[in-house]
Amino acid sequence: MTSITWLAIGVFVVTLVFVIWQPKGLSIGWSALGGAVLALLLHVVHFADVWSVTKIVGDATLAFVGIIIISMVLDQIGFFEWAALKMAHAARGDGRKVFLYAIILGAVVSAFFANDGAALILTPIVLEKVKLLQFDKKKMLPFVLASGFIADTTSLPLIVSNLVNIVSADYFGVGFIQYALHMIVPDLFSFAAGLIMLYLFFRNDIPSEYNPSDLPNPTQAIKHAGMFKASWVILVVLLIGYILTELLHFPVSVVALAIALIFLIAGSSTKTITPWITIQSAPWAIVVFSIGMYVVVYGLRNAGLTNLLGHLLQWSTHSGLYGGTLFTGFITAILSSVMNNLPTVMIGALAIHSASTTGVMREAMIYANVIGCDLGPKITPIGSLATLLWLHVLSQKGVKISWGQYFKTGIILTIPTLFVTLSGLYLWVSIIH
Repeated sequence: MTSITWLAIGVFVVTLVFVIWQPKGLSIGWSALGGAVLALLLHVVHFADVWSVTKIVGDATLAFVGIIIISMVLDQIGFFEWAALKMAHAARGDGRKVFLYAIILGAVVSAFFANDGAALILTPIVLEKVKLLQFDKKKMLPFVLASGFIADTTSLPLIVSNLVNIVSADYFGVGFIQYALHMIVPDLFSFAAGLIMLYLFFRNDIPSEYNPSDLPNPTQAIKHAGMFKASWVILVVLLIGYILTELLHFPVSVVALAIALIFLIAGSSTKTITPWITIQSAPWAIVVFSIGMYVVVYGLRNAGLTNLLGHLLQWSTHSGLYGGTLFTGFITAILSSVMNNLPTVMIGALAIHSASTTGVMREAMIYANVIGCDLGPKITPIGSLATLLWLHVLSQKGVKISWGQYFKTGIILTIPTLFVTLSGLYLWVSIIH
């Protein structure tokens, strides 16, 4: 390998270590920005590459910020807490039913408000409710781990369900409707497999019954009735806007940011939120992280390493569509688990672009890359930023989950779910083509 190749690998590894380690609370944005500057200084990338990366991930990053702001406003008006209480009461004291309903709620929130919104907003709510039901730690753990697991494994169906999805869709020019057409069915496979695996793994720890009267009435969670009712209308407009992005050819971020602004204005007028505080609380570090980290990844591309992965993907196609789909999904899942899914999805996209595949094989690889990068992070605690933040939130709430315990749970739950989901993608792509 050339000196540039070694430099590109070195810059990537050092940047990733600082992103995961976060020494003395160092922001992931500063770590990624530092890596990008280092890559520029060492001539691993050039200023033209920075602009190329910004064009690739700019829409995805801004859309993500808009979605998180929307989630934060909904959380502040009690929308998610109301939904959690509604489902807890609907289970009528049946522990297994409330476990199922909690998973369904997590899947729905993940689909429409991104996996980060589901993991970081819904998890504390679920934790609070199981404490009210007086579950001990053993009975509490299935709900906590299930909410974190399902947030990622069911973040497949829509472009906006995961930052990874947006990055890949933007890179390959896949529209909202086209993406949903290809991924809603594999998401159902993922949901079913995830649900079965979670139940089998935790079946002895799920409480058989609980007392619903220990929980408050769902309406008590609503902070402002008018704002709550208006949010349903605004969310319908949001979904229509997403669909129009493909038909009228404008970025998803335009819709997400516009609806976020409407929510902020409505929340301010009803005095249910303070817009400036909400805006400040948005994950702006992710904006810097996305551009900085992907500049670093672009250095790997310039060094020819993504072409090497492209040759491996090309080789996998010799075993047919199913083999190519499984190989792409599993290789990106493994990469995501050891070096985080955000850089991996770009590495996978660049590799697929360099591989000389066309037609249905290329489509299957594009979506398998997304599946691998959405599900693979659940194998290890470092697989995604959402998981690291989720563990941090739990730690602050007094729930300690060791990395060893997480890894044991993650690998047992993820591998079968990933296999079933990729198989579902293969079957569905074969049918629609």
